[in-house]
Amino acid sequence: MKADTERARSAAQAIIRDFAVKSPPVPIERIIKSKNIVLQYAPLEEELSGMAYIKDGVGIIGVNALHHPNRQRFSAAHELAHHELHAKEIRKTVHVDREFRVLLRDDVSSQGVNPLEIEANAFASELLMPRELLMTALGDGGLDLDDEAGIDALARKFRVSPAAMRYRLTNRL
Repeated sequence: MKADTERARSAAQAIIRDFAVKSPPVPIERIIKSKNIVLQYAPLEEELSGMAYIKDGVGIIGVNALHHPNRQRFSAAHELAHHELHAKEIRKTVHVDREFRVLLRDDVSSQGVNPLEIEANAFASELLMPRELLMTALGDGGLDLDDEAGIDALARKFRVSPAAMRYRLTNRL
């Protein structure tokens, strides 16, 4: 299976349109809750950012409460992608701890080679840093990618990490 990042980005753009998001930061918690997905924050192992699972027919997103709030937002958006794009897969994945069905962020997913993880990252990136809002925030002058202060300011505005913002600006705008 090859990752379909365009489908993932289109799905995120549809959510931005549906929620009429006109300025950053994107209200990720409100979006998740409006989709009747339970959003839970709990201390998890350091290497686990979040999980998406379905229990008794209810969609649930778990986010590592020990991570930075910006990381939590990205994790929540990433896990929402699994619910939006990969519902079939998260219904049949391996059972872990109290029979939760999860997609774990593991060595394979962190390498960026798993198609489901690639799609979820593309979705989360587009959802939290929508192209149109970024273009507006950048204005006519754009942004020099060596301008650390500028990237930090833009990241704060969108409530994402500077690393996520740099990646977004470098790889897909």
